[in-house]
Amino acid sequence: MEFVKGENRFFKEDENGKLIAEVTWVPSGDSLVILDHTFVDESLRGQGIASELVEKVADTMRAEGKKIVATCPFAKAEFERKPEKYDDIKA
Repeated sequence: MEFVKGENRFFKEDENGKLIAEVTWVPSGDSLVILDHTFVDESLRGQGIASELVEKVADTMRAEGKKIVATCPFAKAEFERKPEKYDDIKA
């Protein structure tokens, strides 16, 4: 799925402009972000979209040389479930 990059977020809207998927983060200093929210519309759940969103943030922060503190329950669980994928980026 293709996501749009907004200010401190990646998101996807349907053809009517309704938000159907989103991940947000809050900058904290020069080298840290707080991943605080993940949302996927009920119609899309179970397709791995939330995981894609978290991965998109992680890839972006790696490229920017930043670390992530996950406070969103889904992102926090994703970091714990996949240490091989996220230990390098976890603050």
